[in-house]
Amino acid sequence: MKKKLLTLVIFALAFVTNSFGQEASEPSFSYTDLSSDQLILMSVLGVLVIVIVLLLFQMIYLMSFMTAVFKKENPEYANEPSWWESFKEKFVTGKVDEAYGEAEEAKLMADHSYDGIHELDNFMPPWLQYVFIGTIVFAVVYFTNYTVLGIGKTGIEEYEEELRLEAIAAEERNANMLASIDESTVVFDESSTSMTGGKTIFEANCAACHAQDGGGGVGPNLTDDYWIHGGSISDIFTVVKYGVIEKGMVPWEDQLSPEEMQQVSSYIFAMRGTTPAAPKDPQGELYVPEDLTEETTSDSTAVSETAEVE
Repeated sequence: MKKKLLTLVIFALAFVTNSFGQEASEPSFSYTDLSSDQLILMSVLGVLVIVIVLLLFQMIYLMSFMTAVFKKENPEYANEPSWWESFKEKFVTGKVDEAYGEAEEAKLMADHSYDGIHELDNFMPPWLQYVFIGTIVFAVVYFTNYTVLGIGKTGIEEYEEELRLEAIAAEERNANMLASIDESTVVFDESSTSMTGGKTIFEANCAACHAQDGGGGVGPNLTDDYWIHGGSISDIFTVVKYGVIEKGMVPWEDQLSPEEMQQVSSYIFAMRGTTPAAPKDPQGELYVPEDLTEETTSDSTAVSETAEVE
């Protein structure tokens, strides 16, 4: 009896573990998305499930104990099968009569043989019959749901729905990323969309002081290599965002979005090296990009080593 009870416990634990494993494999579920009330509710439900399982095991144990006591007090029922044996015979193994003679074996003998090997036409066990019937029922329900009624989504429809949801999520991620652009994360965006947007913003807000072609006017020339506040994309973004109040450069962080400030900064960064109609004299210090400095240093080192060898 203890072995049977242990078998039931192992089977139940395996079933529960498999169910939890399937739930955990769902990519859309995360415990971090649950509120405190939902976590409390899940905890209470988990405790209830554990209590129900324990009560079930207790009930099985009590039934086994009562059956043993009943057989002990009534010896005439001692040879009758237990409830588990009856259940197993009815739903699992079926009634198997191992002691059958040649006549019974001849009845089970199939009417064909292969290389002298005969096959017995044994009955199908109950559990396999139930599985077979279940597959038929599932097939009918599946076919009706997806083909006749059209309620369930086909594989293609589910795939298209996942693509739609992922497109929405990608737009949200992109919007959050663009909204978080600042002087430490800004990058030079040379795409046509960015250049077109930056040009529109520059002509509407910056051309009055820096000229349409960036040659300078009230403000400095933006096409040469001399910069007052630095010539990197991060430096340009910082000036656009915070302005230079003492020089009359207003801050644009309240009027332009982070994406728009990156676009106009990229457009200004791309104007370097162009030829304006009436360029203003250089102002500030010569700006040399870091990668160019490293390249120049490497070339100088190589020249020095070559001279030493000669």
